[in-house]
Amino acid sequence: MKFKTPTGTSDFFAPESKEIELLVAGFAKITEKLGYSLLLTPIFEDSELFRRGAGETTDIVTKEMYEFTDRSDRKLTLKPEGTTSAIRAFIEHSYSTPFKCWYLTPAFRYEKPQAGRYRQHHQLGIELLGPDSYFADIEVIYILIKFIESLGLKQFKLLINSMGHRDCRNLYKQKLLDYLTFNEDRLCDDHKLRYKINPLRILDCKKTECISVVVEAPLLIDYLCEDCRSHHESVLNGLDNLGIIYEAAPTLVRGFDYYSRTTFEVQSLALNSSQSAIGGGGRYDNLVASLGGVETAGIGFGIGIERLLLVMKAESIRLNEIPSCDVFIVNLAKEFLPMRLADKLLSSNIKVSYSYEQSSMKSQMRQADKSTAKIALIVGDSELKESEVTIKNLIDSSQYRCPIERVVQDIKKLLTTIESKH
Repeated sequence: MKFKTPTGTSDFFAPESKEIELLVAGFAKITEKLGYSLLLTPIFEDSELFRRGAGETTDIVTKEMYEFTDRSDRKLTLKPEGTTSAIRAFIEHSYSTPFKCWYLTPAFRYEKPQAGRYRQHHQLGIELLGPDSYFADIEVIYILIKFIESLGLKQFKLLINSMGHRDCRNLYKQKLLDYLTFNEDRLCDDHKLRYKINPLRILDCKKTECISVVVEAPLLIDYLCEDCRSHHESVLNGLDNLGIIYEAAPTLVRGFDYYSRTTFEVQSLALNSSQSAIGGGGRYDNLVASLGGVETAGIGFGIGIERLLLVMKAESIRLNEIPSCDVFIVNLAKEFLPMRLADKLLSSNIKVSYSYEQSSMKSQMRQADKSTAKIALIVGDSELKESEVTIKNLIDSSQYRCPIERVVQDIKKLLTTIESKH
């Protein structure tokens, strides 16, 4: 039997794996400058956590969650998203506010695999708990935009909306329900059966039937209370002051029931697909209380790494190629441990490789060529006897002997010379 990756999953090798490494490092650099620290949570949680968090009527809960029963008959779920687990951790460990975290997590959803959308994908995200000021909304959106810009992406747009709080949203839901009931026969087959359970889900439907109905539907923005309207306008003014360009998106509700007030999404213009969202998020001021904590305001976002890689490819952006090598150690001496010499070079940030077998000079030099090294350090019995190494410039084939105690200094000088010429 030949084993393969399960449907909807992928293996990542260099250079894609290197790009993921650099994505994460860049994300950490930006978020940590603003006081966010890494949070790691379990890959599975109590199933009820996500039912209460994401919402019983969402597609994630009704169609997509990977649920299982363990040997102690506990119902558990592989994490479908990062926010709910972060909130559980915040409540369980009684963290004070403001609580600021960033996370990297695999996420699992049983859905039809598409380009940049897998059953196991990976998310980067942040959560900011405590402040209910619009300053928090602006900070979180700012981080998302700055991270995307730091990757060199140009073809994207920021969509923003307000879902109001519970009271004004419930008023709107009733108006929307009345409208949908009148147009029930125009809805897609799925929503003809389900629209009464949660009418807001219609706004997120990608099928042409529902899209044509939503075009003429009442807009949530028209039913915001004075406080929610003021909050929304303050967020938009703040983005204007920062020079962040956005588009009003009155039907943007995203996929979770926990959102309130500000919701936002960044979409790629480089993908010819309905699946163009790079990332997004919003406020969830009632989520902490709904999961058993003290009422606490919150806002955050998530980014799909696989989707981000797809967008970068569409815009011809590469963060790095397969890691290069500066020096290849050719070890021909029986009593020499190449790692001793490698340690000297590594401590000076010189990239090193070497053969793991004491093969012939010809064989090891072939390995040096494949490693993309610019310099070979050759250590034979004669060099070892004199405490020397042979330094060979693999670009022009020149070589000379050098005392081992001077090897780092000479290698640095030679690397500088090679780079200046090429």
